Amino acid sequence: MQTFVTGGTGFVGSMTVRKLVLAGHRVRLLARPGSDLRQVGDLDIEILSGDLSDMDHLRQGMQDCEWVFHVAALYSFWGYAWEAFYQSNVVGTRNVLEAAKEAGAQRIVYTSSIAALGLPDGDRPANEETPVSLADKIGNYKRSKYQAEQVALEYARQGLPVVIVNPAAPVGVGDYKPTATGQMIVDFLNGRMFGYVDTGMNIVDVEDVAIGHLLAAERGRVGEKYILGGENLPLKEVLDLLSEVSGRPQVRLRIPRWVAMGWSYIDTTLARLNPGHTPTATPEKVRLSRQKEYYDSSKAVRELGFPQTPARDALRKAVEWYRSHGYAP
Repeated sequence: MQTFVTGGTGFVGSMTVRKLVLAGHRVRLLARPGSDLRQVGDLDIEILSGDLSDMDHLRQGMQDCEWVFHVAALYSFWGYAWEAFYQSNVVGTRNVLEAAKEAGAQRIVYTSSIAALGLPDGDRPANEETPVSLADKIGNYKRSKYQAEQVALEYARQGLPVVIVNPAAPVGVGDYKPTATGQMIVDFLNGRMFGYVDTGMNIVDVEDVAIGHLLAAERGRVGEKYILGGENLPLKEVLDLLSEVSGRPQVRLRIPRWVAMGWSYIDTTLARLNPGHTPTATPEKVRLSRQKEYYDSSKAVRELGFPQTPARDALRKAVEWYRSHGYAP
């Protein structure tokens, strides 16, 4: 089957491309000029140079494609203004879906994020039906992903065969950039993580997420959302698991949130004075940490057959990959 993919050079996208190729798909990948192709360089795929703003590139890429996977997104907590997020995540999503509509794609999988979902009070896990509004969203990334998901739902209501997936915090093989979660693991392995705040996250193996994309295309219901998550864990427990699988000492210092907030202002000030410095903490990140980001993936498990690799195994694969690729000793 001929399949079109955006964002196929990124962490989740490249693993999705790899799983598509293994499943026998002929993949055409849209990549911006100058993209890092290391994760897909060994695969027999067609690479089309272009970006989400060019409808001609999108139309050309989707010609004769039965499936479309829109994985591309601007994901960052520093260094970009709202307009960049809006153009990439919201307008870019509309462009992809419009081109897929014109091409007559039989199935479109849109990669949203848990960032677009609601969170209940307390530590209860959210699901696809948890109430959410734009006013709930902190930061440009989350606001843009919420709005982009609304675009996807709008097209689904119009009859376009769109299925939405909401990945949690993926870890594992191939995180070259690395992602925010990956950077936390790298910092831990290099002894640069001296403390933690009281928060929580949902850890999922990136290979499970990629498989979840294919399952959504095969079995997902049009217009439905599916959380692709794994285990809900306090940050301290994630760090303890990293200690177990890596042999590194545990992180024992719990940092009060007011201290973390104070440091975030200092760190972002240093970043403004030194363009080469990326802050490890921002006020936005600290505000986000007030609520544990726990999610319920039972709908994806039940309807799609979504796999559930234990967090310990996913973190072990991540540690081994970072060490084998020179990110940590």
